[in-house]
Amino acid sequence: MATTTVAHDPILEKSDTAATSGYGHNGDVTGTAAQQHANAPRVYDYGGNPLAHIHTGQDARLPAFGGEFQPGLYRPIEGRKFANPAPLGLSAFALTTFVLSCVNLQARGVTAPNVAVPLALGYGGLVQLLAGMWEMAVGNTFGATALSSYGGFWIAYGILLTPNWNILGSGGPYDVAGKAAGDPHMANSAVGFFLTGWFIFTTILLLCTLRSTIMFFMLFFTLDLAFLMLACGEYAANNGAAHSATTLTKAGGGFGMLAAFLAWYNAFAGIADTSNSFFLIPVFHFPWSEKGRENRAAAKAETHTD
Repeated sequence: MATTTVAHDPILEKSDTAATSGYGHNGDVTGTAAQQHANAPRVYDYGGNPLAHIHTGQDARLPAFGGEFQPGLYRPIEGRKFANPAPLGLSAFALTTFVLSCVNLQARGVTAPNVAVPLALGYGGLVQLLAGMWEMAVGNTFGATALSSYGGFWIAYGILLTPNWNILGSGGPYDVAGKAAGDPHMANSAVGFFLTGWFIFTTILLLCTLRSTIMFFMLFFTLDLAFLMLACGEYAANNGAAHSATTLTKAGGGFGMLAAFLAWYNAFAGIADTSNSFFLIPVFHFPWSEKGRENRAAAKAETHTD
């Protein structure tokens, strides 16, 4: 008699186990074990592992998740051979932003941003740019655009802060003819233009996170405010309002500090799973998001059953 051998996928079996345990991605409780297994779409059963979805079916569509730097539903790449590059890019961004924000806050009396230059060029710049390119390889358009762009920002900002490059002119600002300009504070407005452009770009990315998770949205919201405060601080310095410039720069440093810790938060969410951590942190899906609607439907079904 012929026998049939059924292949078992350990990842999917782990996913099924998670579905019957009553916990979804990042440990979110979505109802009783049986109800979750019956009602929740299989695509969300990660088993606590953010990367388990790479083995799901061809039509699988995933909820937004900051740990993957993906703000919307997307189709996973079949047979993906790359690790998740988002935590690397987020960590590079977080550490560089943290150090520069300490300077902007004048922590321990430090006002010169020299220490941020090597981080901006090496970690926040080069490493984040590489992470963005790897996001391109795994098919994440948002992650590739954001991480690569902010990697470029840090490289450009590191060059801007390097005096020997003479970007702003060591003897004062110069006009297009090479003559010294009349306003000694013109360099402040020039840096303000630079930061304003990044504020606009970050606003565009922020709008793309409105249907994702609260922690993902807050990362871009605080970063957006940081760029705005720092740009306004440069404009205030150009106008000779030294006190306002200092206050705005410190405000930018405060929002930058929040953005740094939120980036680390999302990075940890993308790294931690049941194989390496005793706990998983929540990402708090918006009520109107795909995952939020699923959770409400599961809770409603549980109420009717009771």
